[in-house]
Amino acid sequence: MLKLDFEKCGGLIPAIAQDWKTNEVLMLAYINEESWNETLKTGHGVYFSRSRQKLWHKGESSGNVQIVHEILVDCDEDTVIFKVEQIGGAACHTGHASCFFRKLNADGSLTELGEQLFDPEKVYGKGHK
Repeated sequence: MLKLDFEKCGGLIPAIAQDWKTNEVLMLAYINEESWNETLKTGHGVYFSRSRQKLWHKGESSGNVQIVHEILVDCDEDTVIFKVEQIGGAACHTGHASCFFRKLNADGSLTELGEQLFDPEKVYGKGHK
């Protein structure tokens, strides 16, 4: 049975969420052993929120859950890719499909790619970051 190496990085390892059909990278988050086991048990993306210091069931506030279709494990067993079906179309708390919705230009400025799919203030409330 696979045992991911949570000890190498202090109990957390990176988890990349990728669209299972298009392969678009949707987000990068972290998992601990508890969130890993919860993901395996439920079939939904469950992460560890570093800012809140607790488990984070993706979509618990927005309804934009991630159904995990496949999991890829890297060669060192300390990073995973969740190939997910993103319900609601937006993985990012800003309302964008992907957290990687900005491109760095040669002059150092950012260009926004894609459209915002929802207003985060309407979903999460005022002052949400």
